[in-house]
Amino acid sequence: MHPAPSVILFTTLSGLGFGLLFWLGLGLPAVTGRTAFVFFTIAYLLAVGGLAASSFHLGRPDRAWRAFSQWKTSWLSREACCAVLALLTMAAYGAALVFAQTRLPLLGALGAVLSLGTVLTTAMIYTQLRTVPRWHQPLTPALFLSLSLAGGALLAGQTDLALWLLPLAGAILIAHWQLGDSALARSGTTLASATGLGHIGHVRAFEPPHTGPNYLMREMVFVVGRKHALKLRTIALCLGIVLPVALLLLPFSHLLGALAVLSHLAGVATARWLFFAEAEHVVGLYYGKR
Repeated sequence: MHPAPSVILFTTLSGLGFGLLFWLGLGLPAVTGRTAFVFFTIAYLLAVGGLAASSFHLGRPDRAWRAFSQWKTSWLSREACCAVLALLTMAAYGAALVFAQTRLPLLGALGAVLSLGTVLTTAMIYTQLRTVPRWHQPLTPALFLSLSLAGGALLAGQTDLALWLLPLAGAILIAHWQLGDSALARSGTTLASATGLGHIGHVRAFEPPHTGPNYLMREMVFVVGRKHALKLRTIALCLGIVLPVALLLLPFSHLLGALAVLSHLAGVATARWLFFAEAEHVVGLYYGKR
């Protein structure tokens, strides 16, 4: 699929922001006053900034409010509801920390659950799509959750946790790539099955469905060269996982911590670009691109 910049920003920034809110809700780090204000400001800038970026790929942003009404059937609607509840809950929890120097554990725990739930609902928007076999697997929500938790721990300064969670996220990322590469073939979806003509014999397209580019070709039939994808995977893994871990193993300094966060952010953004660019929508079968 064509990787829209707004979706990459949304999934990258909101995942890190809600990951940080999760750890803050659990009292990690145990901050109050001005320090808590700084941590919550960073978390909200990432989370709200990511959510705001998501509106740019909507055809009619003015109708975005209608997403809240379909929570019974739509993961997109559940994501919207969960995000608002998480932000409101954590705002109340953060206000108590900043202005009253008081931690409300139950409210923080609720906010942490809602924050992680927001990341899960985001992942399920893609996991549910049978038309994209690479996404339609259990490792997709595991990937979103692991990167959010690892990035959140990194931003929260929880070095010990980050040293465990970053390699775990890296392992899930590699496994997701490996399973995803054969997902379309394992799904059994072919031009023959799509047209229902397989019982006649070998099915192939006589002519392209369209004489020129159309919306489906622009949005759903994006193709990444294998060598190019391998290079980007290496960059994503090195920047997002390997370099941050190496920096965390060095004697602590704020400069190294900042470099680890920036490196992780760049690596996750690269992985997200690949997540969308390598998504093989089955509609590509009609255009000879699969």
